[in-house]
Amino acid sequence: MKVTLISHTPEPEKVIATAAKLCYSSSDIGSLYDGLTEDKVQGFIEMLVSIGHESVMEHVSFTFGIEGVSRACTHQLVRHRIASYSQKSQRYVNENGFEFITPPEIAAVPEAKTIFDEEMQRLAECYERLADVLCESHKQRLIAEGLDEKTAASKARKQANEDARFILPNACETKIVVTMNVRSLFNFFKHRCCNRAQWEIRAVADEMLRLCCQAAPIVFKNAGPSCVMTGRCPEGKMSCGRMKEVQEKYKELKNG
Repeated sequence: MKVTLISHTPEPEKVIATAAKLCYSSSDIGSLYDGLTEDKVQGFIEMLVSIGHESVMEHVSFTFGIEGVSRACTHQLVRHRIASYSQKSQRYVNENGFEFITPPEIAAVPEAKTIFDEEMQRLAECYERLADVLCESHKQRLIAEGLDEKTAASKARKQANEDARFILPNACETKIVVTMNVRSLFNFFKHRCCNRAQWEIRAVADEMLRLCCQAAPIVFKNAGPSCVMTGRCPEGKMSCGRMKEVQEKYKELKNG
């Protein structure tokens, strides 16, 4: 897994402070922005975070590149609807010899890993054979419709990939670019940094949070799962029961 912070709104904390101050000031925006010192920004952001005034956080966004994750992971990721996504297409990108993600619990059991690896190899071979058969069928049809062989072969391959991808597993490796505003990130971290989140998306969320803390440490000071954000766990009897351990983990992550 690799998570990269591609870009973010310049001076994110100053932008948030400016937007918030504007709501209660008759001054022009330029004067408000220029008049904010580092100390004023810090104090203002800390106040906003403490009272949960999150609407002004939407003016700042972060864009991440995420690689080396499974389709199972990104299927969960895109359920966070207030965000923008661009993912490697299995329709247009040939997946011959696809890479795959092995869950740690499978990797830890030799017999399970052997079964898993064998099945991935079988699916890879099946995908390639199926794509070749479909490609040849599409090619002959396109030639019969009047296309030259080279053009027909190119179009046929893309059409074959479109249907052959149905055989690909959730374990198939993918890449995705994600943009979220700060308010959406707070919600994302709340749900996906939790110990009850699936292991892979939790690892992605942890790395995204670490990168956010480097770029805007005051804004993300209290970000994380519910027990970090609010000091309590909302999961009831479903709680992991390790709140103090989780709080310490995120304290170290943010300071690392």
